[in-house]
Amino acid sequence: MTDGSEPITAATRDRGTIYLLSDGTGETAATMTRAALVQYDQIDINLVRYKNVRTEAQVEGAINEAFAQGGIIVHTVVSPSMRAKIMELATSKGLLSVDLLGPLLNALDRYFGVHSDGQAGLLRTVDDRYFKRIEAIEYTVKHDDGKTLHDLDQADIILVGISRTSKTPLSIFLSHKGWKVANIPLVMESPLPEELFKVDQRKVVGLIIDADSLSRIRRNRLEKFGTDPGGEYASSSYILKEIEFAQDLYRKNKRWPVFNVTERALEETAAEITRIVSSRMGLPDKYLF
Repeated sequence: MTDGSEPITAATRDRGTIYLLSDGTGETAATMTRAALVQYDQIDINLVRYKNVRTEAQVEGAINEAFAQGGIIVHTVVSPSMRAKIMELATSKGLLSVDLLGPLLNALDRYFGVHSDGQAGLLRTVDDRYFKRIEAIEYTVKHDDGKTLHDLDQADIILVGISRTSKTPLSIFLSHKGWKVANIPLVMESPLPEELFKVDQRKVVGLIIDADSLSRIRRNRLEKFGTDPGGEYASSSYILKEIEFAQDLYRKNKRWPVFNVTERALEETAAEITRIVSSRMGLPDKYLF
């Protein structure tokens, strides 16, 4: 394959130009065409890609160029009307055209008994969503338990709470839905980081839990790791002091909504948090059930 653009005649079979038309990136058309071209390694082939073809004027321009170069059309276009236009214009010019996507969509329409949406660029949208989710997960893992604070302003949600109030599980759960989440522990007699108060306070969410439930969770965790559960960490008196410390902090920061996670499903708490934060930030709720 080359990048040349010399005129090609019907008699010339040692070279060719393939015009790839797509209503998206053209990657599908390119991949499938290259898979077929391995059978023609003796031919000098030039691939010309037309991306984001959404109008008849774009189709006409591509086909006119293909006609001038004696090329062949290969396309992956979702819209039935645009596919028909490509076929019509290619036929009128005597050009060969291959519809890679249309037959599959028609077969799937018959199989499912429905008509496909015909919306262009959906694959790219799905890909973008996937990469944003990966970015959110990476950010969240990096910002677990207050490990990193220098780019706290990039978080979509910031969770604060005492130990074992589901900060990490909630953070990871939300990150898989595309939210960048940072969580910061509340520790008695330790000041909160200054960075927390420099970010948009509408993103900050407080977590609280019932004392008995927290004591049980902490004891179970200590026993799981073979540690004596009778220490201060799981004692009722110490836990009550921690909860009082957290509640006092929340009273001083009235802009932070507070969620009680006692005996609540992770999904339920996550849904409420995203609904509140979305409303406060004036954003569409990215968390969909």
